[in-house]
Amino acid sequence: MTHLYASTETEIKAQFYDLDPMDIVWHGNYARYFELARCDLLDTIDYSYRGMKESGYAWPIVDMRIRYIKPVIFGQEIIVKADLIEYEFRLKIAYTIFDKKTGHRICKAHTEQVAVDLKTQEMQYASPPILAKKLGIEL
Repeated sequence: MTHLYASTETEIKAQFYDLDPMDIVWHGNYARYFELARCDLLDTIDYSYRGMKESGYAWPIVDMRIRYIKPVIFGQEIIVKADLIEYEFRLKIAYTIFDKKTGHRICKAHTEQVAVDLKTQEMQYASPPILAKKLGIEL
């Protein structure tokens, strides 16, 4: 069973510049939608990218997986739900994109990020204690 540590929903309206020649949102733009939702999620736990840097860590994406179910089209309003589901060894966020009007699922994805010490540039094999603190978890 997956534990949910934090969750947000971000509303996005597909813009003309998001479209490919087939008049649907280009698949690469989904990563941008996930980034917008991820930033909202990190803001809710008070550990934005700026906060990460200030705490001495970078958190690069090391894995991203996407399953496309239906296309997003111009002007479509969507909701990107972001759920923080793992934190101990990596930051794993699951995403689901829904059509705002119908609630139909459009896409599922997840990203994984690992902490990198900014001074040594070494990947950390466990998340730094600051992340648990931001989640309100006692170590």
